[in-house]
Amino acid sequence: MADLLERWRAAVRAAGAKPDEHATLAGERLLARWREPHRHYHTVPHLAAVLDVVDRHAGLAERPDLVRLAAWCHDAVYDPRAAGDANERDSADLAGSLLTGLGVPEPAVAEVRRLVLLTAGHRVTADDHDGALLCDADLAVLAGPPAAYDRYAAAIRREYAHVPDPAFRSGRASVLTGLLELPALFRLPPLAQRWEASARDNLRRELATLTGPANR
Repeated sequence: MADLLERWRAAVRAAGAKPDEHATLAGERLLARWREPHRHYHTVPHLAAVLDVVDRHAGLAERPDLVRLAAWCHDAVYDPRAAGDANERDSADLAGSLLTGLGVPEPAVAEVRRLVLLTAGHRVTADDHDGALLCDADLAVLAGPPAAYDRYAAAIRREYAHVPDPAFRSGRASVLTGLLELPALFRLPPLAQRWEASARDNLRRELATLTGPANR
């Protein structure tokens, strides 16, 4: 956790925050959210994985420090019972209040809020390199080896343990179909070349298990 907190402090400083002890406290509060007991996929390892992708490809972004802050905040509010994009909107609101309180300039705060909201639908315009990096990093799990992808899908199911199987299969199938209907899952060329095909294979495979004859 110490390494993650240092990464948080570095991103906050780069975004223009005032140098004081409140940044550490804010990072600790964010990590506490990522460790909530109802989370099984949207956890600290997911946060770290997203940050790792952003760090490896920071040269593709215009303001990688703001992308990092958006990564920290994008699932900071996560309630599987929330409807629609409520989690993303609440996460953006949390980012706004948190970063404003740390003295991050208003334009940077507004940009982090915008980036967090993009993760609701992962729809990014062609010229939005920062949004593309955040969304590509958030969806990187889709391109993992089949066994890793299956562990991800199982963790999502545990987060929605309160939803009966028929309703979960229907809702999850809708999510997967929406992802497959995106013109591209990954927008940044180096990531798209590496991940697009395997991610679509994984999504189709899971969709087939949700909608196959055994579930009708």
